[in-house]
Amino acid sequence: MGCIGSSQANNEGGVKRKKLRKPKPWPHTEPITRAQLTNMREEFWDTSPHYGGQREIWDALRAAAEADLKLAQTIVDSAGVIVQNSDLSLCWDERGARYELPRYVLSEPTNLIREEGQ
Repeated sequence: MGCIGSSQANNEGGVKRKKLRKPKPWPHTEPITRAQLTNMREEFWDTSPHYGGQREIWDALRAAAEADLKLAQTIVDSAGVIVQNSDLSLCWDERGARYELPRYVLSEPTNLIREEGQ
């Protein structure tokens, strides 16, 4: 009967933080330019608060997605983000709200069209 309180005991030491890693390479459904990718990212971040959750967490996730791995780790840890998938594609806040990030905001597709001068 020792089940009651056992999960509490596991949580008292704090949430174990998952170490972030780079997303796996992925192809977009069709080749896109950097400008198209930037537009897709801006549209997602502009509308992300409408998916639920807290604005501050969305802001932290954006900052983490745009940072190098070390800084991203610091950002999510400081914001109290619970990382379920180590590539940041699925996270939770401490209140239990879910934050799902599409691959295109986390990394470039393998079929990104390189324009002249890049």
